[in-house]
Amino acid sequence: MRRRGYIALEGPIGVGKTSLAQMLARELGARLVLEEAESNPFLPRFYEEPEKYAFPAQIYFLLTRYKQQRELPQQDLFAQATVADYLLAKDRIFAALNLAPDEHTLYEQVYRLLDARMPKPDLVVYLLARTDVLAERLRRRNRDFERYISYHYLERVSAAYRDFFFYYDEAPLLVVDTSEIDFVSNPDDLADLIREIDHAGQGVQHFVPRKN
Repeated sequence: MRRRGYIALEGPIGVGKTSLAQMLARELGARLVLEEAESNPFLPRFYEEPEKYAFPAQIYFLLTRYKQQRELPQQDLFAQATVADYLLAKDRIFAALNLAPDEHTLYEQVYRLLDARMPKPDLVVYLLARTDVLAERLRRRNRDFERYISYHYLERVSAAYRDFFFYYDEAPLLVVDTSEIDFVSNPDDLADLIREIDHAGQGVQHFVPRKN
């Protein structure tokens, strides 16, 4: 068994990244790093008028995530395990989805300058779920600005994540389908995932949760 130094969780909107990150950090005795999505002042306006506010929303996310990630090496990743509920590289998924071509070109120039300085995770856990499951989870958490998220947009985001992680090779990758499991309510599901994390090797691996 081995404990990962830096674990990043990723997946589409509503998949449960933050809840799982909080539980993993508690179980592993790890430092918790949470994305500050709700602090983005452009996000509610983006969901209402995406073409108008996509670029400022994306740049705000990129710079905020960069600042937070830059602090990780200073906190010494080797002294304590770290669990984050996002991967900096995922910023490019939403940029490609939402930005106009000229905006995307400018964004990529900024991203490449910043990404070269970032620490890479020891393991990325990619959480996925069916679109109907994501929609239901969003409905249950009931955030005001998320009421503008359409089923079609969730489908586009999920497809973009699948495409992105199909080619991802910057760190070991553990793919987990969460459609039929509940890490929050079922301790056995969480224990199974922790065992998979402990034994995850290099490359891409898939965790198929047991049926209850």
